[in-house]
Order: sequence, then structure tokens, then C-alpha cells
Amino acid sequence: MLLDTASLYFRAYFGVPDSVRAPDGTPVNAVRGLLDFIARLVQDHHPDSLVACMDADWRPQWRVDLIPSYKAHRVAAEAPAGSGAPDEEEIPDTLSPQVPVIEEVLDALGIARVGAAGYEADDVIGTLTARASGPVDVVTGDRDLYQLVDDARGVRILYPLKGVGTLQLTDEALLREKYGVDGRGYADLALLRGDPSDGLPGVPGIGEKTAAKLLDAYGDLDGIIAAAADPASKLTPTQRRRLTEAAPYLAVAPKVVRVATDVPVPQSGFALPRKPADPERLESLAARWGLGGSLQRLLDTLQG
Repeated sequence: MLLDTASLYFRAYFGVPDSVRAPDGTPVNAVRGLLDFIARLVQDHHPDSLVACMDADWRPQWRVDLIPSYKAHRVAAEAPAGSGAPDEEEIPDTLSPQVPVIEEVLDALGIARVGAAGYEADDVIGTLTARASGPVDVVTGDRDLYQLVDDARGVRILYPLKGVGTLQLTDEALLREKYGVDGRGYADLALLRGDPSDGLPGVPGIGEKTAAKLLDAYGDLDGIIAAAADPASKLTPTQRRRLTEAAPYLAVAPKVVRVATDVPVPQSGFALPRKPADPERLESLAARWGLGGSLQRLLDTLQG
């Protein structure tokens, strides 16, 4: 089981009242909400391994170099030129201080926490999924990761509809029903239609339904590009013009939209812990941040 950790703690933050606070009055709604999420996921799905995948860089420069608008609307402050540091993401004031607490608690629990410099959590998830020798459940509220769905390999997306108690089990049948593509085709669909939430412009005039029809007719993005260059193809003149004009975007968008599968991440150390890695540290964190029942429920679930 691979957790898109930021996606889940954002959902916890907005789903749990900020009246949930530590003894000193600091909000810990995201921390406690995430612990409850993990407890429920382990209880319901019994994974052998669990990885909290992290955004070491939420907006990698190599993606921005290809498409400058990539996530640009979510930048709160740009990093100094040449510093190598990531831009600062716009995060609610009472959430950002909770992220280091989440990291400390996961580490004390012994839940594997994996990120890689210059890469997003999606890329870590893509790499670990590609490496996996058995079934993989990816837990995320980000539809971008639908591209990983693969029935033959047992890869599915658990998409939270309400908390994590109600999950959409996303397999190829559901993707075909909702989008007209399988997992492999989803990235092409996404880059053709665009995605304002990620700053991806898409091809003007080609929405989701048209993109799905084109992929059905021509197989994949390369087939569509070849059809645009073929006067004998059945594309409409408007479609041909729009695809031709979008050629510079279509040349770089696949690398931006498709998750990386070659990220330098550990090969092992992902077993689900049965007891805390650092009980004393965990006890100290629990007292300081008032983690109470949320932490205890997770500990009880891990101990089985």
C-alpha cells in the first residue's frame, strides 16, 4: 500500500475541525486525521507493506522547464534563483506547521516515509509500483495517478470519496466506464484535455470526451499526432489544426504528466510495523501534541 501522503493530510485537514488541538492550543487536525486514515486503511485492507510517499519537491524544476505554467498558480513564494530549493507551496497557515509533526510521528512509529530530491510523491509512487512484484494499492485523492491502474499487475487506486471509509476502488473497468480509456491511456487523456489544477493547458478545443474518442480511434498520443500529420486521416480540419498548433506542447507534455518510474528510492524497509520503532519518542510526541485516541487506535490496529 502506497500513500500519497500530502493528498491524505490535506483531506484530513479540511475534514477534521481545527478545534482538534494540542495542549498548547496548536491545531493538530491534520495529524490526528491522517493517523485515523492510516488506522482505517490498515484495518480494512491488511497490507503487508506500507509506504508514506512524500513530496520532496512538489513542483520539480525539470517539469517547470518543460511547461512553465506547471502548478504556477499554487506558488506562494519563489525560491532564490540558483538556490536549488523548491518554490514554497501555498498551504493554509495552520496546516504547514503540522507537516513536520506528521513526519516525526511516522518516523517514531516506524512507518516507511520515502521522498526523493527533485521528485514529487507521484514519482515515488510510480517507481515503487513499477518495481512491485505483487499487487499494489495506491491511496490518493489525485486522479493523475489513475495512469498507474493495471489489472494484469493488480495495481488499483483507492480514491477517497468520504474520508477513507468510503473508497472508490479504481480499476480498468471503472476507468473505461468513466473516461473511455484504461490506465495506460489516462495520462494521454489528461494531457490532451488539460488540467487547470496542475496548470496544464491541454489542447484548446479538445475536452475529455473528444480526447477519449481520439484515443479510441488512434490508440495513443503518438497515433493521434501521426493522424494530424496524415492528410488522409479522418480528423476534422479543426481538430487537425488544433493538434498541429499544439505540437510544441504535445512534444513535452508526456514527460510532465507521466510519473517517473526510475526515482532513486530504497529497495526495502517497507514492512508494516507491528510496534513503534522509537516508543519513547512516540510517547513524547503523543504527550506534546495531544494525539490521544487517534494514535492509540493506530497502534492497536498495527499490533493486530
